[in-house]
Amino acid sequence: MTDTNRCLSVLEKAKKLKLLILDVDGVLTDGKLFFDSEGNEYKSFHARDGHGIKLLRQTGVEVAVISGRKSTSVALRMKSLGIEHVYQGHENKVAAFNEIIGKIGVTHEQVAHVGDDLLDLPIMIRVGLAIAVNDANFAVKQRADWCTTLSGGQGAVREVCDFIMQAQGHFDDVLNTYLTC
Repeated sequence: MTDTNRCLSVLEKAKKLKLLILDVDGVLTDGKLFFDSEGNEYKSFHARDGHGIKLLRQTGVEVAVISGRKSTSVALRMKSLGIEHVYQGHENKVAAFNEIIGKIGVTHEQVAHVGDDLLDLPIMIRVGLAIAVNDANFAVKQRADWCTTLSGGQGAVREVCDFIMQAQGHFDDVLNTYLTC
C-alpha cells in the first residue's frame, strides 16, 4: 500500500469512529511512575490531552480508558474529564474492550485504540483504527494504522482527538467557538 493510500485508509477509518479507547501509562502519561516513601503513586497528565478529550466528546465520540495498572490518580483525572468507562487493573484488556463496546453499542470498526506497548496489541488488532504514540514499542508501531508525531504524555492524545475531529468535519466548528468570542 502506498503512503497516499494508507493516509486515505486512515482518514476513512477515522470518519467512522464513535469510540476512542486510550491506554494510560505511556499514552496519557509519559510512562514514568513516581512513588513517594509512603508508596503513593503520582502521574503527570498533559492539559492539552484533557482538553482534546473534552472537545472530542462534545462532537459525539465517546472516550474510554483501559489500563493494566490501577491508580487513584487515573480515576480522579478521568472523573474530572467526564470519562465514564474507566477500566483499571486489566492486564487482559480484551475482556474490558468487549464489555465497553457492548455497553456503548458500537462495532469494532467504529473504535480506535491508542497504545504504546505489547499489552495494547490484543485490542489494536481488533479495532477499526489502531494508533500508536510516537515513542511506542517498535512492534506496536509496526501494527498500527497510524503513529502520532508526539510521544505519550506529551500531547499525543490531543493530536489523535484533533485528527478525528478533522476527519469527521467537526474541527472547524470547534475552532470557531474560540475565534468568535
